[in-house]
Amino acid sequence: MLDENSLAATLDAFNEALFWGRKIPQRDRAALARWLAGRCGQPGSYESMPAPTAQDFAGKPLLFTGEYLSTRAGMACKLGNEGCRALILLDVRPHAVADALQQAEAHMTARLDPADGPCGGYYCCGSCTVAFWRHLLVGGLDQQERRLANGLQNLQRARLGNGSWRFFPSWYTVLALTEMGPEVARPQLQYVAPRLERALQRAPQPDDVYALRRHEIARRALALA
Repeated sequence: MLDENSLAATLDAFNEALFWGRKIPQRDRAALARWLAGRCGQPGSYESMPAPTAQDFAGKPLLFTGEYLSTRAGMACKLGNEGCRALILLDVRPHAVADALQQAEAHMTARLDPADGPCGGYYCCGSCTVAFWRHLLVGGLDQQERRLANGLQNLQRARLGNGSWRFFPSWYTVLALTEMGPEVARPQLQYVAPRLERALQRAPQPDDVYALRRHEIARRALALA
């Protein structure tokens, strides 16, 4: 699971295990948490969150749902939020890990209101916003419910009328919506439901990891809609 040459690959493997309900042995959890904590504040880090590696910056890594990470700053922001999310979910808290996470959370929280308005739910761009939401959804940062509610108002305003949104990457956004629960996310899931139903009609190739993930995301989202 741990790829010391790539934060993107490491987080992808972690999210893959979580997504499919695979147990991560405690020894692996501890090693992953220590490595992620060690990436906090390294060169290229966004607000002291886990930093992408040189290989990440030189390549073209993808989000868990297959969309591209574009700019260098955007990559650092998205992977940093995803890295903090992973640290929270790993729940491995020796002092070095806890201190690194606390510092990253403090830096990012201090950045939020000046950058986004009081308790705003939009951050930087659509894909960075979704990574930010996923960070909030596991209890990261602060004022989670209020920020998420405001974020969904932004998502509502970004509707294009065809089951997609302006600025927001469709599959990554739907993934986050499935993690919010039906009471909160149902209006948005109902909006995108026709596109998801069409996606489910296409059987994914068994060797296409992103298509398999998207197929399962569509199934879970429709179950909540």
